Amino acid sequence: MPGTASDPNSVGQSPAPASAAPGPTTPARTTTGIGVWVRDLIISLAISAFIIVFLYQPVKVEGTSMMPSLEDQERIFVNKFVYRLEPIERGDIVVFKYPRDPSKSYIKRVIGMAGDRIRIDGGQVYVNEQALDEDYVPPAYTDARSYPELIVPANSYFVLGDHRSMSNDSRDFGPVNQSFIYGKAVFGYWPMDKLGRVR
Repeated sequence: MPGTASDPNSVGQSPAPASAAPGPTTPARTTTGIGVWVRDLIISLAISAFIIVFLYQPVKVEGTSMMPSLEDQERIFVNKFVYRLEPIERGDIVVFKYPRDPSKSYIKRVIGMAGDRIRIDGGQVYVNEQALDEDYVPPAYTDARSYPELIVPANSYFVLGDHRSMSNDSRDFGPVNQSFIYGKAVFGYWPMDKLGRVR
């Protein structure tokens, strides 16, 4: 049987007449196509796993302490790498291990940085004796709670929930050490009407 161009045993055999039809190549193309598809799938999964493990983590918000910015059961992405490149800033919404039980995670907004003097008078937050303008806390979500002046310790942050009357935060458990903070809320993806950057 005369060999074909794809047959490694064709060396030394007489070539087929010019009028002879070449052997079918479709199965080889199909096999190659499947191989490329599987390879691309594996690469895509590996990239996705890398992003989820090292960069972004999907998180479900549980509770109402960050309303109206974040609602109960809302799905968001948390950037776990950003604070390796830039410092935590006032106003950031951060995810951290609850200091009194590190097996739990909390999400709150950074209000005070290390060295800041924080006090709350009848619900109004003061940072270094300046009243903090908090447009992310609508009147319906405020409370009249006060908190004595505190100087935020080194490498720590004073955090509050946006829904002041429903939040367990630094008013209850004190400033959060930076070692407990592991991500920044950056993007909401569910429900669809909340799709977009977290502010």
